[in-house]
Amino acid sequence: KVHDTRIFRNSGLFRWLQEGIYFPDQKITVGDVEMPIVILGDPAYPLMPWLMKPYTGTLDSDKELFNYRLSKCRMVVECAFGRLKGRWRSLLTRSDLSETNISIVIAACCVLHNLCESKGETFMAGWEVEANRLATDYAQPDTQAIRRSQRDVLRIREALKTSFQTDQGNQ
Repeated sequence: KVHDTRIFRNSGLFRWLQEGIYFPDQKITVGDVEMPIVILGDPAYPLMPWLMKPYTGTLDSDKELFNYRLSKCRMVVECAFGRLKGRWRSLLTRSDLSETNISIVIAACCVLHNLCESKGETFMAGWEVEANRLATDYAQPDTQAIRRSQRDVLRIREALKTSFQTDQGNQ
């Protein structure tokens, strides 16, 4: 029952992203800002140069549009995980596997799920509904969002926000 942000901060992935070794030398330029490839998080995650999260507080229309587009991207991932958990309900429960084997089982579920999806295997809508109902039994505790104001991170988010105002940001 540890919040996912704490798990993330204690993970190897967080360390690799923080040290710049997960996407080494892979930069993109948005406007006049060069930035690393970013992953997306909800408001509970820390704002980092490689982790974008929505604006909070009082929002102007540009920030609302940024949040909307960021949310739209995140929803694709949320839906994919919803389908994955619906198909493989064992992902919803406590596992007695060793830490080493947990990632292997999750990867196997992802591969098998993608095979099922690519072959048009029937996915029952009720599976996802049931998985969401079961997931409430394992709800994460609430935590306050981690707040940081780093100049570079804010510049990156502002560049993305500005990009989202253009036709290029619609893609």
